[in-house]
Amino acid sequence: MAKQNLKQIIKSEYTRCAKDPIYFMKKYCMIQHPTRGKIHFNLYKFQERSLDEFKNHDYNIILKSRQLGISTLTAGYSLWSMIFNQDFNVLVIATKQEVAKNLVTKVRIMHDFLPSWLKGKTIEDNKLSLRFANGSQIKAVSAAGDAGRSEALSLLVLDEAAFIDRIDEIWASAQQTLATGGRAIILSTPNGTGNFFHKTWVKAEAEENKFNTIRLHWSVHPERDQTWRDEQDSLLGPKMAAQECDCDFISSGHTVVEGTLLQWFKQTYQQDPQEQRGMGGDYWIWEYPDYAKNYMVVADVARGDSSDYSTFHVMDVETVSQVAEFRGQPTTKEFGNMLVNVATEWNNALLVVENANVGWAAIQVAIDREYRNLYYTYRNDGVTDFDVAMSKGYDLKDKSQMVPGFTTSSRTRPLLISKLDIYFREKECIVRSKRLLDELFVFIWNGSKAEAQQGYNDDLVMAFAIALYVRDTALKMRQHGLDLNRAALSSLGNTQQKSVYTKTDNHVPGTWDMDIRGQNEDLTWLLK
Repeated sequence: MAKQNLKQIIKSEYTRCAKDPIYFMKKYCMIQHPTRGKIHFNLYKFQERSLDEFKNHDYNIILKSRQLGISTLTAGYSLWSMIFNQDFNVLVIATKQEVAKNLVTKVRIMHDFLPSWLKGKTIEDNKLSLRFANGSQIKAVSAAGDAGRSEALSLLVLDEAAFIDRIDEIWASAQQTLATGGRAIILSTPNGTGNFFHKTWVKAEAEENKFNTIRLHWSVHPERDQTWRDEQDSLLGPKMAAQECDCDFISSGHTVVEGTLLQWFKQTYQQDPQEQRGMGGDYWIWEYPDYAKNYMVVADVARGDSSDYSTFHVMDVETVSQVAEFRGQPTTKEFGNMLVNVATEWNNALLVVENANVGWAAIQVAIDREYRNLYYTYRNDGVTDFDVAMSKGYDLKDKSQMVPGFTTSSRTRPLLISKLDIYFREKECIVRSKRLLDELFVFIWNGSKAEAQQGYNDDLVMAFAIALYVRDTALKMRQHGLDLNRAALSSLGNTQQKSVYTKTDNHVPGTWDMDIRGQNEDLTWLLK
């Protein structure tokens, strides 16, 4: 009789566990606590609510604070699904194999301490996978573009998704395997804006995709208070603490320009263009040429593959305002002709073209068409600094010492990035383009190198950085007792043609005018 009663109890418990993952975890699952050793998984209320969300929604995205036990919760949910379902296939993908393996380890520990009547019979058990006799399994892999491509998945877990490179490719591959009823859990602390995790979260909040959102701020943990949060600032620094604790996309990440600043520019200046020209509307215009103003056209030429774009900005030199912008994929010859036409339209603007790789082809078009105001770089330095050039005895009339276009090198690139950072921090430029700001949100520090996040472009960013740099080093010239004559100014353009810039005899030394329609415009502001 006692034996019969025991069987009934076990059957009842098994049935209850199968129906209720919260009951299953709280009563039967053990976890490895960092200070207390192996303990029962006593779920907090926010963990129970999250588990209910897992059950009720096929696709869940979790924006979380650090150390809330969500990875452990996901491991428990995976184990529960594997035990009570046949052929339940779980794939865990993370930035590194070691990170993904940790979740499999959590599943293994929980399974090892289950009572025998709950355990699934194990037929495969290694560091990266666990397989039961009922056909269910969990496997850990590091992030790669083809991760999950050949898997028939019941559940996909993307752990710390905001930090996974090429996650767009991974998700595109995995979606095909989830199409027959699979589930997905994407979880991460924030890592800046514009990446896959951020965009997926934003769309989910706007109900533009099928993900259910779960936001877990640090304050959901019952053992944390403001004192704990203040300590995190001291331990991690304010920026890292915002990333790890506050679920704050803007303050998180490693963008070259601070996210909060970019948000300010977005709210203050971003606007739709007055006109979009071209077949694809790629040429955006916010202001039309004012013949009393001076402009620069600064271009970055695409390599020629489909992964990047040829870009240019038209800048009001005095106000450092973006007045027009192009982003498209014309041929280099088409782009070169476009640049000459645009620069001519904008008051024969200074035309600055990066001369790396295929940039030469666009520059050659400008030379062949005898565009008179083409920018030159000092050949030996790659730095457009007049003081340096003159101190080294360069003859600015001698084109053998100069090369057409702007030279981006290991020496100039850090200077470009520094100039970009300064202008944004001091709010000294006006950026109107959503396209440019979107690129800046994913323009990050990768170690010591500033570059676009994996899978994104920085063509507009680099053209804009060159514009700011040239504006300060070539146009905002300093006087240190040097007689900067006409040759210095005409070095900005083709010395075989009349320079846009002139020095008049009836002005005090150091006061520069621009000849526009026979009238001299005072450019003293350039010397400040």
